[in-house]
Amino acid sequence: MTSEGMITSRHREPAPDARFSVLIPSWNNLPFLKLCIHGITRNSAFPHQVIVHVNEGADGTLDWVKATGLSYTHSSGNIGVCWAMNAMRPLADAEHLVFMNDDMYVCPGWDTALDEEIRSAGTRYFCLSATLIQPRKFWSTSVISPVNFGESPETFDEEGLLQHYMDVKHGDWSGSTWPPVVVHRELWDLVGGFSVEFSPGLYSDPDFSAKLWLAGVRHFKGIGRSRVYHFEARSTGRVLKNKGSRQFLRKWGLTSSTFMNYILHRDRPFGDQRVPAGRLGLSLARSRAKLVWESFFRTGQVKKLWETS
Repeated sequence: MTSEGMITSRHREPAPDARFSVLIPSWNNLPFLKLCIHGITRNSAFPHQVIVHVNEGADGTLDWVKATGLSYTHSSGNIGVCWAMNAMRPLADAEHLVFMNDDMYVCPGWDTALDEEIRSAGTRYFCLSATLIQPRKFWSTSVISPVNFGESPETFDEEGLLQHYMDVKHGDWSGSTWPPVVVHRELWDLVGGFSVEFSPGLYSDPDFSAKLWLAGVRHFKGIGRSRVYHFEARSTGRVLKNKGSRQFLRKWGLTSSTFMNYILHRDRPFGDQRVPAGRLGLSLARSRAKLVWESFFRTGQVKKLWETS
């Protein structure tokens, strides 16, 4: 194994009283990471264990994480979200794991609302998400947007957000998949965590939800009272992306949109699982057509490479 692929770690003293183990992958994004952890410290009702995976850390992230005494894993290069999440899992002490991006700031009540839902669920077979507040207009109705309290740590209006983060009414919603997301650690282990073939990470979250569905999870719920401000720092713009939509289609035999819209019922009020007559069948037929087309496409690519070798 090359030095770039090696992962080092440090597990500080065990955190037996932590309600959640919060796993945060970070790639040279130190100002956002500092703000993220500041928000967890300031606005959480319960003690939580915070674990950071430092991808590269060329901006001083590794030194800062060491100085703060956090548990961490570190890779000298950027190994992406999937490997990072799986690397952090062995350090987690809490019963429930939270996947959080480093460009997020949790609002007061984020953890109590999730904890109340966990206690009322009556099962470990759940996947819960907080509700995001984003500064720019976003296509998903599960996200509160556009509500702008800043797009960077320098322009962030923290006090304004803390005064007004509950101003927009938003109920619970179906189709939990993207972070912040919380699952039981035994369920995480059962499905094998994040699928590393989706590295560096595009479409790894719907793939994770698909594995949970296959394992028997039916409680995919976004919690309207658990709110998290998301800066949308878009670190994915700095990395060579995987063909996540194609990978999902090849792996599961249907498109991610079919899975999210007609199986998890994403963006609908929680409990509303009505599907217009024939819509699921039509979407599945389109998925099969895309899969056939993708097979021909891949064959053509292989032939072309073979002929030019």
